Amino acid sequence: MVMRRKGKLIEQEKSETGSVKWEVYKHYLRSIGLLLSVTTIFLNMVFQGFSIGSNIWLARWSTDPNAGNDTGTRDMYLGVYGALGAGQALTNLLASLIMALGCLYAARDMHILLLSNVLRWAMELFDVTPMGRIMNRFSKDVDVVDNILPQVIRSWLFMFFSVLATLVVISISTPLFVAVIVPIGLLYYFVQRFYVATSRQLKRLESVSRSPIYSHFGESITGAQTIRAYGVQERFIGESEAKVDFNQVCYFPSIIANRWLAVRLEMVGNLIILFAALFAVLGRESTDEGSVGLSVSYALQITQTLNWLVRMTSDVETNIVAVERIKEYAETKQEAPWELPNATVPTNWPEVGTVEFRDFQVRYREGLELVLRGINFVVDGGEKVGIVGRTGAGKSSLTLSLFRIIESAGGSIHIDGQDIAKLGLHTLRSRLTIIPQDPVLFSGSLRMNLDPFNTHTDDDVWRALEHAHLRAFVKGLTAGLNHEVSEGGENLSVGQRQLVCLARALLRKTKVLILDEATAAVDLETDDLIQRTIRTEFKECTVLTIAHRLNTIMDSDKVIVLDRGYITEFASPSELLQNKKSAFYSMAKDANLV
Repeated sequence: MVMRRKGKLIEQEKSETGSVKWEVYKHYLRSIGLLLSVTTIFLNMVFQGFSIGSNIWLARWSTDPNAGNDTGTRDMYLGVYGALGAGQALTNLLASLIMALGCLYAARDMHILLLSNVLRWAMELFDVTPMGRIMNRFSKDVDVVDNILPQVIRSWLFMFFSVLATLVVISISTPLFVAVIVPIGLLYYFVQRFYVATSRQLKRLESVSRSPIYSHFGESITGAQTIRAYGVQERFIGESEAKVDFNQVCYFPSIIANRWLAVRLEMVGNLIILFAALFAVLGRESTDEGSVGLSVSYALQITQTLNWLVRMTSDVETNIVAVERIKEYAETKQEAPWELPNATVPTNWPEVGTVEFRDFQVRYREGLELVLRGINFVVDGGEKVGIVGRTGAGKSSLTLSLFRIIESAGGSIHIDGQDIAKLGLHTLRSRLTIIPQDPVLFSGSLRMNLDPFNTHTDDDVWRALEHAHLRAFVKGLTAGLNHEVSEGGENLSVGQRQLVCLARALLRKTKVLILDEATAAVDLETDDLIQRTIRTEFKECTVLTIAHRLNTIMDSDKVIVLDRGYITEFASPSELLQNKKSAFYSMAKDANLV
């Protein structure tokens, strides 16, 4: 049992509380671009200016006694009104286009940032983060940034300047109205903040409660056969419904909150109408009928405008949470730098292939116990070393450490005298080769899977296929090297997939080769083909073999026996077999090899 919190198998998803930090808004505005942001705000302001101007001009036109009789006066009013309308149309169009363009840039940059950072996550984060949680970021949150947030921000800007324009027009038409702007504004502010704080947190809870639905649904589909075999369909259906119900528990209160807001905003809007009409009546001696009509017409719209402004403010805060969540994943712990410009190694490194572990320790993440506990050994260049041990002994951890998939907790690994911790990950991983237990293939052509970076000629590829005993098979394919491999290589047998991985290793031909139980899942015939090729084609290379079948390492130069993270035995197979009390002898006996 893991006592410390950091040792949890699955970390609970974090949810921010309180108002969205200004850093999140600044991050989004930086993604849009300062110039585009300022231009959009300015154009919205100019648009409202044209709108106010056209209405004031219309009010003046309606009160001018000469407008109906004098053709010149009428044409002057008509021309100015048309120009103001054209200005509205043009600024509205430009504001919408620039806003759409800026939000498109922001969505693209944030998706690229999210993707590039998740691909560079430290491996421990994938261990504790369910796939549904990651998919939620790439589906729902990215969709919000792509489609919803631009519309919400555009609407908020329009409503904000509409409310501002309404207050300006009423104040100009009935100056006494200025006296009640502050108290009404304070009332409106408190209603808005109370609603927004509640709505924002409900949105966060709804977002967090959505991820378990995706995770559970994905797990249910993946394990559908097992679920049916054990007859636990009802339990999984119940769990799925419970997760959906909890999501709705978080979602439904937001609908109630919207109704609460509507009632209170009606009151604020009615107060504005009341005072606008009251002050218009009180100031009837000094105010013309056109200005009074303009003031009251704007006041009658204020309830709906205020309602939409608060909703849009809430929608901006609740949807900007998607930016907050993407930003969180874009700032999580990364693996070591891909390249270190100052850490240069010869182009032919490793030249000899000597591998040395010096008091090396490693754990999968902070808070967990060590899985390799101060191991020391040296493998000379060109040696073939088998690594054996019971389940959980640390065999695969040793492989992961060589590629720095998991980082050292103490000690060091040296290859040809070079401390691998001081190298960039690309430099290190490009100079080592592994044939894993589960072959890795991607959808695409067979040639792409063999030579992803297109650094070898077709002759080299065919030569590698011949050594991997695949030449005849590929020749028989209609498309040859251009044969389309389905995702995961599902249209190839397990043995063929493993031989493709062997051919890929032959093309790379690095000085150090790691076999991580490479033949555990294949038949004996394929196993024999792989072992024969490795003995002939990699005879000058250092080969570390994590063995599932002991017969594959009986001809190794040395064997390492691991137990609970310690090296208990390290000698040649013949030497270990002479000692009937050795762990290796016991394993060989269990495998009927002695």
